[in-house]
Amino acid sequence: MERNIDLQRYLLNNRIILVISGPTASGKTKISLELTNDLNIEIISADSRQIFKYINIGTAKPTIEELSIVPHHFIDCLELDEYYSAGMFEKDAEEIISEIFNRGRIPVITGGTGLYIKALCEGIFDDDKNEENSNIRNDLQEILEKEGKEVLYDKLVEIDPVAAQKYDDKNPRRVMRALEYYYSKGKKLSDAHIQSIKEKEFKIIYFGVQKPREILYDLINERVLNMWEAGLENETKNILEMGYPETLNSLQTVGYKETLSYIKGNITKEEAIYLIQRNTRRYAKRQMTWFRSLENIIWIENREDIIKYLKQIVSRETLKDE
Repeated sequence: MERNIDLQRYLLNNRIILVISGPTASGKTKISLELTNDLNIEIISADSRQIFKYINIGTAKPTIEELSIVPHHFIDCLELDEYYSAGMFEKDAEEIISEIFNRGRIPVITGGTGLYIKALCEGIFDDDKNEENSNIRNDLQEILEKEGKEVLYDKLVEIDPVAAQKYDDKNPRRVMRALEYYYSKGKKLSDAHIQSIKEKEFKIIYFGVQKPREILYDLINERVLNMWEAGLENETKNILEMGYPETLNSLQTVGYKETLSYIKGNITKEEAIYLIQRNTRRYAKRQMTWFRSLENIIWIENREDIIKYLKQIVSRETLKDE
């Protein structure tokens, strides 16, 4: 217990936050909650879907019992039709982190949304902060409606190929925003992204939960079955009955979009479950690709690996001071 007090003091004195990342179903929530046995922590959810109300089962949101173990932030904060970005998360989470440190606790970031983690830990340019030029936006919208998203994307390739590569999915909203930024400010959005990276007032230790692919895929398949048995279909129906349209971005996510297709009669229940399992596995693969790109990530299997690593750091620092 004495060593854990040393860990707490070291992390607080050096303003170090812990990031526990990893693919869906890898056990991030369990490991984070287990850390309460070693450290006085508060959890910041870096999940772009768990921040919304009502979508509980399909997002594997922490249970009421789990939420009662330790303070959680960014869970059930927004209505389904509210807009939220990684840049907004960065700003809001930085304020919460300062408050957590002031309470003498350690912020633990848990989640699988890589863009949210990148925004908080490295900084990200949030072009939503810029004033919208309605004339330019209307012109771009007219081009989209008359000529299609390919024409808009070709324009972006010409003026800002770096941004175009980033938005190679040709998402019209993102492409239009990048074009609007260029036409209104006379500079590339990609250059503004680079210039916006700033020094953080805390240090970060990245941990990544790693499991063999076969085991992870089995866990995903089992989780999807459990979600369906827990009432994913009814949860989705209730959301529609509340008046929310199925086209909401918050519902265009794995689990809900397949369930919506089943509810409309386009696919069978068995097909819906199969597609959720398959698409979740694909999503997990993309998550792992992103997390492996982090140069300083420490791969772990459980909570004990985290504590062992932290103890090694404290021991090294103690030897330096002697």
